[in-house]
Amino acid sequence: MIFGKFWAAIRAQFNKLANVFWEADPIAQMRYEYDTAVEQLKEGRVGLEQYRGLVEKVTRQVNDGERHVAKLKAQAKAYLKAGDRETAGRFALEAKKAEQDLEENRNQLTMHETAYQNNLTKIKHANQKLGEVRSKIEKYDAELKMSEAEAEIAKLSESFDVNVTTDFGQLESVIQSKIDRNRGKARVAADLSAKGIADIQAEQRMEQSLAEDALRDMEIEMGLITPEVAAPEPVHKALGPETETTTT
Repeated sequence: MIFGKFWAAIRAQFNKLANVFWEADPIAQMRYEYDTAVEQLKEGRVGLEQYRGLVEKVTRQVNDGERHVAKLKAQAKAYLKAGDRETAGRFALEAKKAEQDLEENRNQLTMHETAYQNNLTKIKHANQKLGEVRSKIEKYDAELKMSEAEAEIAKLSESFDVNVTTDFGQLESVIQSKIDRNRGKARVAADLSAKGIADIQAEQRMEQSLAEDALRDMEIEMGLITPEVAAPEPVHKALGPETETTTT
C-alpha cells in the first residue's frame, strides 16, 4: 500500500512536469504529434506497398491458373474426340484439381484485394486528415502569434499612458521638471544681462555732452563763434538714467 502511494505520487509529479512542457509551447507539441503521425503514415505506406506486391502475386497465380485450366480442358476434349477416353479422363481430372486451386486463389485474391483497398482508403483518409492538421497548425500558430502581439501592444499602450502613476508618466514629469529648470536658468541669465544697461547709457550721454562743450570751447578759441552764440540754452542735465516727465 505504501509503495502504491509512492508510485502514485511519482506519477503525479511526472504528469505535472509533462503538463508544464505540454502547455509551454503547444504549437511545437502539435508539430511533434504531426511529424510522428507522418512517420507512422510513411511506415504504413511501405507496408501497403509490400501488401500490394502480395496482391499482384496472387493475381498472377490466378491468371496462370486460368490459362492452365483452359489448357487442360482443351487437351481433355481433344483426347475425348480422338476416342482416347483414358487419357482424356486423366486430363479432365487434372483440370478439375486445377480448377479447385484456381477457385482458392480467386478467393485469396478477393480477400487480399479487399484488404488492400480498405487500407488504401484508410491511408488516403489519414493523408487528408494530416493535411487538415497541418493547416490547423499554421492557423493556430498565426493566431497565437497575433494574440501575443496584441497582448504586447495592450501592455505597451498601458505603459505609455500619460499618467503620473505609470513609469512613462513619471519619466515625463522628470523631463518637464528639467525643461522648467533650464528655462528658469535662461530667464535669470537674460535678466542679469540687462542689469547696468541704464547706467551705461547715462554715462554715454554724459560723455557726449562733455564732448559737445569741449567742441564749443574750441570753436570760441578759433573765433568761429562768439561766446554769446556758443552759450547753450539752459537745459536740465541728468547724469543718471533718463526718466519720463509728465506735462499737465
